[in-house]
Amino acid sequence: MRLGEGVEQAIHSVAMLSGLSEGGVLSAAAIAEFHGVSTSYLLKHLQALSGAGILDTVPGPKGGYRLARKPAEITLLDIVLAVEGPAPAFRCGEIRQRGPNPLPSRYFAKPCGINAVMLKAEQAYRAELAKTTIADLGRALAEVDDGGIAARGCAFLEIHERKTAR
Repeated sequence: MRLGEGVEQAIHSVAMLSGLSEGGVLSAAAIAEFHGVSTSYLLKHLQALSGAGILDTVPGPKGGYRLARKPAEITLLDIVLAVEGPAPAFRCGEIRQRGPNPLPSRYFAKPCGINAVMLKAEQAYRAELAKTTIADLGRALAEVDDGGIAARGCAFLEIHERKTAR
């Protein structure tokens, strides 16, 4: 299974926004600059995250994005579903019922075995993503960071974070 690159951008963006101070926001342009990605492409995903209640949008020239919930309340599954949508990754088109010499419907009374296995795999994948929060990612990063990653993020936020009322 391949997820769109928007999922990676969305997860990193949410993780970055978890480092904002109280009342702070970041513009989409700043988030895109930090990650070296297209602002217009990232905006689409930030809007999806806002629509899913993961991010708050603050309008105006000093506006931007911030988390709508605590990092411990945002799972990777929340982000993936916001960006990719809730539909299963595998969609059975029942091709077993197509082609020449079709069989009677009695051969298809049970669900397609391939579809059943794929849906079971998707359930396991989603359950794993639901176990991991943005806070978990932050803790894991802190365990391996010698200070360089945190320093880079803090220096960027020092320049680009906008202060607003909460």
